[in-house]
Amino acid sequence: MKFKYQAKTKEGEMQVGFVEAGSRDAAASILTSHDLFVLSLAAEAPPGVFDTVSRFFARPRQKDLAVFARQLATLLQARLPLNDALKILQQQTENAALKEAIYQAAQDIDAGLSFSQALDRQRGIFPEYYVEMVRAAEVTGNMSEVAAFLADYTEKEGVLAGKITSALIYPAIVLLLFVVVAFILLTFVYPSLGSVFAQNGVALPWYTQILLSIGIFLESWWIVVLLALLVGAGLAINYLETDEGKAVLDEMKVRVPIAKKVFTPVVLARFGNSAALLVHGGIPIAQSLEILSHMLGNSLYKDVVHNIADDVRQGSLLSESIAKYPGYFPPLVSQMVAVGETTGKTEEMFGRVSTIYTREADEMTNNLVDLIQPLMMIGMGLMVGLLFASVLIPIYNLTANIH
Repeated sequence: MKFKYQAKTKEGEMQVGFVEAGSRDAAASILTSHDLFVLSLAAEAPPGVFDTVSRFFARPRQKDLAVFARQLATLLQARLPLNDALKILQQQTENAALKEAIYQAAQDIDAGLSFSQALDRQRGIFPEYYVEMVRAAEVTGNMSEVAAFLADYTEKEGVLAGKITSALIYPAIVLLLFVVVAFILLTFVYPSLGSVFAQNGVALPWYTQILLSIGIFLESWWIVVLLALLVGAGLAINYLETDEGKAVLDEMKVRVPIAKKVFTPVVLARFGNSAALLVHGGIPIAQSLEILSHMLGNSLYKDVVHNIADDVRQGSLLSESIAKYPGYFPPLVSQMVAVGETTGKTEEMFGRVSTIYTREADEMTNNLVDLIQPLMMIGMGLMVGLLFASVLIPIYNLTANIH
């Protein structure tokens, strides 16, 4: 459970924040152990659908996280203490959700938590890979370098996500406009035409009868249908924010053929780029893999990379371990890693893997645009033809009967 607290430090400074614990007494004990005098402590109500949707749209963008990491790296390189750097960034950040998260992290560090623990308590704002990278930096002592890496990584992810979004946004807008027009026609136009056809005894094709039945239903219940769609969309967003919903979405990305064609190059580019930077930072392969498992953005890949890390710890070659999972890593990846292990240029090979699959991800994104647009035009052309044919053919029959 999550509890909101107000407390004072030994110095009399007021603190407000959240603490997670199994009960109210456990939460109070955690705060007391950090030398805080608790003034108030209340359980936070579980988030409703509206709260979840609001948080979904209010969460920081990739650009916000990249700017935060870049500025943090600059301040740390200037030898500024971590907590002072966070307080400066909290004042400069514009996104309200990120601003609050930075404030809470600074408060937690003041209370004695490590930076990674403080970020871990803000998982709704900071991705899992942020936490794992910071945890590794606390071990290796290169926090400023890791912050710079997070900035580079987040910027690249933002560019890649932007390309995919750009590829899908035009078809999505066209589809939405079509749905709106079809909804208006079925709800407000078709029922009126249906009464005209009925009065004149016009024989209606089966598809016209189906569309008229839908139109008559929508004419009476369109408000209920619209509200149901809005509530359904809210529930869907709420479900996708849960662990189960994320797992279902992750499996679809890996199992559905079309989604896999787009997603696999993206995740492999991410894998190669991150692995190269982690190895360059001097982090051992097994530990790098554990961090990577949290950075790939997919629960199935997370389990696979975790298993590969276990194999490496037991003495297996990385290339051999990767080759065990051809459904997730194409043979090219294991072959290039094997070359790196043989020549001592593992970092360089990871970089080449990133280059190859970044290019493939770009090509797949461009191909997606080229493929989706004509398919959508054909599909919507057929649907528009059906809508008009269901009206024009009965009208033609009606005029023929009149003559």
